[in-house]
Amino acid sequence: MAASHFILKLFLLISLCNVCFASRKLTALVQEPQGQLLQYHKGTLLSGKISVNLIWYGKFKPSQRAIVSDFITSLSSSTPSKTDPSVAKWWKTTEKYYHLANSKKSLSLSLGKQVLIENYSLGKSLTQKRIVQLASKGEQKDAINIVLTASDVAVDGFCVNRCGTHGSSKGAIIRGKTYKFAYIWVGNSETQCAGYCAWPFHQPIYGPQSPPLVAPNNDVGVDGMVINLASLLAGTATNPFGNGYYQGEADAPLEAASACPGVYAKGAYPGYAGDLLVDKTTGASYNAHGTNGRKYVLPALYDPSTSTCSTLV
Repeated sequence: MAASHFILKLFLLISLCNVCFASRKLTALVQEPQGQLLQYHKGTLLSGKISVNLIWYGKFKPSQRAIVSDFITSLSSSTPSKTDPSVAKWWKTTEKYYHLANSKKSLSLSLGKQVLIENYSLGKSLTQKRIVQLASKGEQKDAINIVLTASDVAVDGFCVNRCGTHGSSKGAIIRGKTYKFAYIWVGNSETQCAGYCAWPFHQPIYGPQSPPLVAPNNDVGVDGMVINLASLLAGTATNPFGNGYYQGEADAPLEAASACPGVYAKGAYPGYAGDLLVDKTTGASYNAHGTNGRKYVLPALYDPSTSTCSTLV
């Protein structure tokens, strides 16, 4: 406990943060936490039965799409991996935010529809407005719509100050009531900035240098996307509309995962992801088991009940 608290303080003091509304980045800078790090701003947390819809923009192999869809399926406690530590166990940390908010509601995620847009109908250089336009192709109510852009697609701010982002947008009007849907965007950084957005599976572009780890699904770009997606999903659940749990400015907040930058296992320090598990056959690093025999590396989450960065291993 004391060691993990020290690691949290160390990362918070030495890292640099300049996020664009809940963007997942490699770095973050805040003052040393005083009491509870993430403040609750009395807003709505995501709750109920929520479908997670995947909008694939650009060319992805079926095997790449399966890595991500299996991750989403693995989040549900109704289809947990029989092997510990599991993706579902990692996700349960987010439930503590609901308890802290005295919310009797809960969140249940399930894989919804998948939309393939392989013809680059909006071009290969996208603005944030285009990302929201793509996200709207998912469900308009009770949904998280995730836009995943291929390795040859440029997005404003991608590889410069963000690897992904999350937010919300107005959705369908049902019986005179306008609903909101949450959205996430994550880019495949393999050919553009793997050292920035796919660490620790690639040599970092700056800072302490250590050998890259073997990606658990043998895909540096997509395994990196899963790390970023996991971080943003945690932020979406606990701060879906910009008035939930966060610290700092509302348009550049620290959230459940971004409060623990670069921490994936116990023993982590700048340039070292921590003492991850290693597959004896493939040599791949991982810290979570998923459905269909999958393995993943998932980020530490800030545990509001202990005020520490919580890791699975």
